[in-house]
Amino acid sequence: MNRGQGAAENHYPTMSIQEICRLPVAELAAKDCALFLWVTFPQLQDAMKLFEAWGFTYKTLGFAWVKQNKSGKGFFFGMGYWTRSNVEICLLGIKGHPKRISKSISQLIISPLEQHSKKPDEVRKRIVELFGELPRIELFARQKTSGWDVWGNEVEGSASSRILENAGKGDGNRGICISTQRFDKGKK
Repeated sequence: MNRGQGAAENHYPTMSIQEICRLPVAELAAKDCALFLWVTFPQLQDAMKLFEAWGFTYKTLGFAWVKQNKSGKGFFFGMGYWTRSNVEICLLGIKGHPKRISKSISQLIISPLEQHSKKPDEVRKRIVELFGELPRIELFARQKTSGWDVWGNEVEGSASSRILENAGKGDGNRGICISTQRFDKGKK
């Protein structure tokens, strides 16, 4: 199926939802942990499967990113499936009872697009404000971020490049996980 130039598989390797569900995130996460999961609207059902497979309970919308064009002077509109896409969402799930330290964090983020699939830095900042200084990891990371472990095939030289492969082997648990969606709806 031709899914247009914006399709993830045109920019990087993708995994099926089944492959992503098999990642040992449940072992990696602390007993009291929050998971922020980026997802496109057509993949909402798959996101719920992923929360369950990874041992998290879906709670609410974490963030809604209203995408501006790269200049920041107007809004970006993708093609979408039925209506023109402009908003990408980041869902929040929990495992156990993570402690929220700020009640002032809002869901709405209005920010320009950067490179394909790169999420706004503001999201990471707000997650730290929401939960404080806890161990954090970004799965399928596109960049290194200070204060975050990263894992992904686009982050070279990460000190934790084998973190998922070593989950449960004394590497320590993470209190916050963030994952950018990288699954291909068409893969089985």
